[in-house]
Amino acid sequence: MANRGGGGSRSEKVKRIFNQFDENHDGCLNREEMSSLVVSVNPRVKFSEEQISAILDEVFRTYSEFIDGDKGLTYDGLLRTYDDGAGDVDRDFEALGIHEEEEEEEASITGVETEKKQRTVVFDETWKLVDDLEILVKRLRLKHEKNVNLKSDNVDAFSDAGWSRELGPSSDVSDKRIYWEESSYEYAVFVKELCVLRSKADGARSKEEAFDGHMAIGKVLYDHQLFKEALVSFKRACELQPIDVRPHFRGGNCYYVLGMFKESKDEFLLALEAAESGGNQWSYLLPQIYVNLGIALEGEGMVLSACEYYREAAILCPTHYRALKLLGSALFGVGEYRAAVKALEEAIYMKPDYADAHCDLASSLHGMGEDERAIEVFQRAIDLKPGHVDALYNLGGLYMDLGRFQRASEMYTRVLAVWPNHWRAQLNKAVSLLGAGETEEAKRALKEALKMTNRVELHDAISHLKQLQKKKVKKNGSNANEEGPFIVVEPSKFKTVGEKTTLRPDLAIALQIRTFQRVTRLGKCDIEALRREMRDNDVPVSYSGNGGPTKSIRRPNLEEILRRLLNVLKPETFQGAIKAINEKILSVLDDSGSGRVDVGMFYAVIAPLCGGHPDKRKRVAFDALLWRPGNEGSSQITKVEAIKYIKLLRAIYIPSQGMSEMLEVHGEADTSTVTFNQFLGMYDDPEWGFGIMSTLVKLERRDRNRHGNQVCSVCRYPIMGSRFKEVKTGFSLCNQCYSEGKIPPTFKQQEEYKFREYGNEMEAMKAKCVCFSLQSHKKPIAT
Repeated sequence: MANRGGGGSRSEKVKRIFNQFDENHDGCLNREEMSSLVVSVNPRVKFSEEQISAILDEVFRTYSEFIDGDKGLTYDGLLRTYDDGAGDVDRDFEALGIHEEEEEEEASITGVETEKKQRTVVFDETWKLVDDLEILVKRLRLKHEKNVNLKSDNVDAFSDAGWSRELGPSSDVSDKRIYWEESSYEYAVFVKELCVLRSKADGARSKEEAFDGHMAIGKVLYDHQLFKEALVSFKRACELQPIDVRPHFRGGNCYYVLGMFKESKDEFLLALEAAESGGNQWSYLLPQIYVNLGIALEGEGMVLSACEYYREAAILCPTHYRALKLLGSALFGVGEYRAAVKALEEAIYMKPDYADAHCDLASSLHGMGEDERAIEVFQRAIDLKPGHVDALYNLGGLYMDLGRFQRASEMYTRVLAVWPNHWRAQLNKAVSLLGAGETEEAKRALKEALKMTNRVELHDAISHLKQLQKKKVKKNGSNANEEGPFIVVEPSKFKTVGEKTTLRPDLAIALQIRTFQRVTRLGKCDIEALRREMRDNDVPVSYSGNGGPTKSIRRPNLEEILRRLLNVLKPETFQGAIKAINEKILSVLDDSGSGRVDVGMFYAVIAPLCGGHPDKRKRVAFDALLWRPGNEGSSQITKVEAIKYIKLLRAIYIPSQGMSEMLEVHGEADTSTVTFNQFLGMYDDPEWGFGIMSTLVKLERRDRNRHGNQVCSVCRYPIMGSRFKEVKTGFSLCNQCYSEGKIPPTFKQQEEYKFREYGNEMEAMKAKCVCFSLQSHKKPIAT
């Protein structure tokens, strides 16, 4: 069985029970230590000395092969006693209070020195409730198993592409997620009987005993994966003792498993507040609250915020390797690769067999360009856990990037062996087979992917394959010389026909900005929403190191603002948006590495990419600069500020611009101001401003346009967006191939290429009709 971090596996639990009673740290349990263990795991049983002696004699005789001389029973011996059914690991683990303090369900602490050993149940009457509830649950489970097959829900093995996760009710490979039939008659009867037990708990002699009863009921229900019912009990316990950490903590766990991440976060925040105000009483649980709070925030997509809490957990408990792993994974998720590598290497140093940490370390190394080392680390993760989907999938992607297509297809085949309906792996397998030259196999793999999902890109991929085959047949039939699929010509040879045709360099830049806009989904943020955010949620003025006033906030707080602006995004989509924004924008705005960002400048920088009319976007960008300290109440901004903003825009969005120009504006003494109209003149300047925005807007309007059966003469994919037709020879290019200067090798002898741009097929038909009309009106030549 895999020995996973955090007390999730059976062997890990036995190890921690063993360590708790190995007081002299000699690696064995002597008779005195074993006696203490037996008594501690059976709190309701009153043993006589004769009974204890008889039990120990039997254990030491039966497991004599595991007795190390005079020292006592080894860890392997204790593990064997549990394997033989001499005890219940989970029950003993809970009875000792370890589950309460260190494991805490889905996110456990490792390496915490716990001084207090609090039992889950305090009052004897509560044990009666627990026993009665166990009978009810057992009865419900038996009826459930007759009607429904248990479904496997191993989140750790079945995870989509990206950094690996350790979320869900269990981290053990062998565990099963139970989906209870809540609409069944048996379940309704169970709930009715459960209400009777809750009433008994409410009727206890004191508030403390009632609290104990509801906590115990909730704990049993949680352990049996009856999460909704467990949540009811923990809520009642919160009402009885609002300042107790445990019901909030356990309630947060329930909400998380049920997929209610916001509610989970709120409960963990209440638990954190109670723990911080409770002095040292709850200090042992603080790191775990931070970890679970971070996990809940990641569930909402708030990765930057999650990083803060993982750091807090690691500071409080430096040996908490899981907090370090989660920190490293989150840092990788926002593109902070070097910091991620450092945290993940620390986690692996503490736990060398941590497969998930190896996987994310390899992904981080790949992000830094250290591909050969990344391959080694991915392979180490797979050696530790052969069915690790993330490691297999990401290694396949790395092999694809390196052009090792055969190896890539092998990785995707292994992913599909573990997760047969992973359509992305199936699609990538098809692409890698195509790269390896196995066209027929690629076609079969594509068809399999199409059975799994009916996404439009799969239809386009199949169409692309057909086009390649037609071209191959035609080439072989005409005995053409073998040439590459395209050649790249120098930019000066690309000419435009008509004022509406986009220049090749402008399109190349605009396509990159459009890709960033798509990844961040900023187009879904209406420009008026950005204006309302400035109006309704002001930021306090602070003073930077040079004494100047600024409205700056920390990156996690900025993430909260972005979550409000992009509230329509799913958590995983928002995570991708934050990563792109952090890498492209925040890294420039926070060039000093202070962790703080000028909010007004940030608003002004993202305004051009938001949804809405282009004129409104420019106005809001100007208003964002007015919103900054020193400009409030005015209708003008300083010229220096306007120049700085324009140069920031170009440095962030136009690759040819570096940060060198930014140095030119520092220290300038120009105090002149500019109006909005003057600002527009600077903004729209094609050479020194952000005139590229007009091309970006054109892409936004056309990028979903399809041109019938027209395919690009170079890449052979169906043309979407604009079609660039060469007026002399008639071949057509898509946006991407035109921007990269690619042409079919057949036409390589031409001195220049003249292109006309068509936004859709209707425009092309109109142009053709005009051409025919001009030809029909020509006068006949006199003879």
